[in-house]
Amino acid sequence: MKKRPLQLTNLVLTILLLLCTQQLFAAETKKEFPGRELYPGVKFIELDNFYQKLKRKEVTVVDVRSKYEYETLRIAGALNIPLASNEFVSEMSKLRSSDKKPIVVYCNGKTCMKSYKAAHKCDASNIKNVIAYDSGIMDFAKSFPKDALLLGKTLNDQRKLISKADFKKHLLSPDMFGQHLADNPDIVLDVRDSFQREGVSMFVGREHRVPIDNTSRLDRYISKAMKENKTLLIYDAAGKQVRWLQYYLENKGLKSYYFMAGGTNAYYKDMTAEAQLKEDGGF
Repeated sequence: MKKRPLQLTNLVLTILLLLCTQQLFAAETKKEFPGRELYPGVKFIELDNFYQKLKRKEVTVVDVRSKYEYETLRIAGALNIPLASNEFVSEMSKLRSSDKKPIVVYCNGKTCMKSYKAAHKCDASNIKNVIAYDSGIMDFAKSFPKDALLLGKTLNDQRKLISKADFKKHLLSPDMFGQHLADNPDIVLDVRDSFQREGVSMFVGREHRVPIDNTSRLDRYISKAMKENKTLLIYDAAGKQVRWLQYYLENKGLKSYYFMAGGTNAYYKDMTAEAQLKEDGGF
């Protein structure tokens, strides 16, 4: 009879421990997958379940990133309907009318909200049964490299993926980027979209404007840099597009290149902060 209170206490402690563990797991999940909390009305699918349905051909897969990102690294068999396109809703509507299977949309990774925004936009446009795969292309490619395409060819080996550490090795702060250009006969490329430039040149007289998807022009400057033993200094608007460009540069065998960390957004932010510091008298 005396053992029963002890058993009851152990049971209560076990239940409390399980509840705490569940709460911690839920908190970590929210932190890892912020879209699930930001878009509670959007259905999501996790990696392994998604892969099984993909192999059984039970779902139709749509990559909602830019065409450039899609052509760099994608899930084999995925369609490309960019969320940023003016035709996104009409194209998704056409797909829905011709395909009754669940449509799974994906983007870059866990903190990329494009998959959730795409699914939400579809639901608001009465395009039903659209699900977000929110682990993104990078986790998929790492787990199933034989079902991913890198620059149009089967990835096969996840070691071909460029790690964050290797990407960071080719980053320069805006200040260091400018200093490197001032001290060396480097070639600087502005790969921003035309609407991002708004007629503003960062390095007048030194830079060359090359759309990131214009491979013939890119090849010209890559060849020039390699032939003349020069470094390519490249910048975009926010430091995100260049992450995908790195695959192309590595594939071409270019070794000496750097990107501006944070792109022009970081450059102007630094300039504003410096101007404010001077205005406050903190030279």
